Amino acid sequence: MKILAAAYSALVLLVLIVAVVLIVLVRPMPSVPDHGPLTGPVDLIVVEKAARRMVLYRDGVSLRSYRIALGFAAQGDKLRQGDGRTPEGIFHINRRNESSAYHLSLGLDYPRPVDSARAAAGGYDPGGDIFFHGQPNGFPDAAMVPGDWTAGCIALSNAEMREIWPVVAIGTKVEIMP
Repeated sequence: MKILAAAYSALVLLVLIVAVVLIVLVRPMPSVPDHGPLTGPVDLIVVEKAARRMVLYRDGVSLRSYRIALGFAAQGDKLRQGDGRTPEGIFHINRRNESSAYHLSLGLDYPRPVDSARAAAGGYDPGGDIFFHGQPNGFPDAAMVPGDWTAGCIALSNAEMREIWPVVAIGTKVEIMP
């Protein structure tokens, strides 16, 4: 009977540990208010890094706001490859990848010439491949990696990426603020 009780206690402990790990590593996807479908193109995306917020605009009117995750060292402007920062400034969407390692991706034209010149003067790589994207492929649709976890990209939920994908075109202006 003591062996059975010990096995039961060990099983309960294991279940609790797994539950805690899942709670820490996988957070539920935030509920998106139903504003109706997002239609027509957007002409501006504003990212407010400090607020972890992204807002889509058309003709100066805010259409939608999203909670985002940033690079793992989000404070400050991106300077070099591997610094974990999300760049700041004015950019444009310059590519779309529906076969990304993350659920859909919209690329930014980083590094800009000024970023490349600064890096060349300093003798380092400015980095690149900065995207808006969803969660890692294979991740459950109702889950998000917690906290700031990207290498400098801007991450949304998979559902949010599917919502913005059809309305964000190549050439869309992006302003990333501290």
